Amino acid sequence: MTALKRLADVDVQGKRVFIRADLNVPQDDQGAITDDTRIRASVPAIRDALDRGAAVMVTSHLGRPTEGQFSQADSLAPVARRLAELLGREVPLIRDWVDGGAWHANLKPGDVVLLENCRFNKGEKKDDESLARKMARLCDVYVNDAFATAHRAEATTHGIARFAPVACAGPLLAAELDALGRALAQPKRPLVAVVGGAKVSTKLTALKALAAKVDLLIVGGGIANTFILAAGGSIGKSLAEPDLVGEAKAILVAFPGKVPVPVDVVIAREFTATAAPVLKAVENVGTDDMILDIGPQ
Repeated sequence: MTALKRLADVDVQGKRVFIRADLNVPQDDQGAITDDTRIRASVPAIRDALDRGAAVMVTSHLGRPTEGQFSQADSLAPVARRLAELLGREVPLIRDWVDGGAWHANLKPGDVVLLENCRFNKGEKKDDESLARKMARLCDVYVNDAFATAHRAEATTHGIARFAPVACAGPLLAAELDALGRALAQPKRPLVAVVGGAKVSTKLTALKALAAKVDLLIVGGGIANTFILAAGGSIGKSLAEPDLVGEAKAILVAFPGKVPVPVDVVIAREFTATAAPVLKAVENVGTDDMILDIGPQ
């Protein structure tokens, strides 16, 4: 594996450090955070940079807002409050930050700010070069500590790294890459990979690569539903990507027996906290059923 530059190896004393974190946390209907695991996981990188004399900027996406439009529902305000609690200090939330300004001019070593939802910026998801260059001008050191979004070529995950004076991996990203390296370079057998999530499209290359290396590839979440469709099963009104059934079918054909398709599932009629779960064989899934989990078989 190519040598990985890590935050721990970079001198950040007196530098402006831009950290792309993964703070995409679940919230209830009132906007309260229901699981702060990702926020807590982001703290070590932030503290490390602060303790070593950096001025720290942190950003993340949250939800799926319309680019170029501010949305209170997708604001990082609740995240800023929780991050402040965890750090034991104020964490100002900067709304319009791409072009810098007074907030940036006044940022000094030991300060930390949270930059509002990066997907509010037009061009983020398309990895717009002009946007990436503006972001890179804000920092001396860019840190990617968002493993869950590192596979996406977006302005805050890819573009900025091309133009920042220094780009490196944060401790979370580095730890994940180290673990993958150990697992794939000289793995103990049998080797099993478990992949979940909503979309096959964002993980298609990874699924193919994993299927070629592992002894068993277990899929869950919306990905499993797409594979159920590919195997001729019924998924009712469940989350899936019907347009990628052909790709999923090709993986099943190319790697026979390596990707077990669920034969039983947990369904409900609605996706709510109070929905009554029912275990069903895949062939018995009705048109109004939503698959929420795989079954025990």
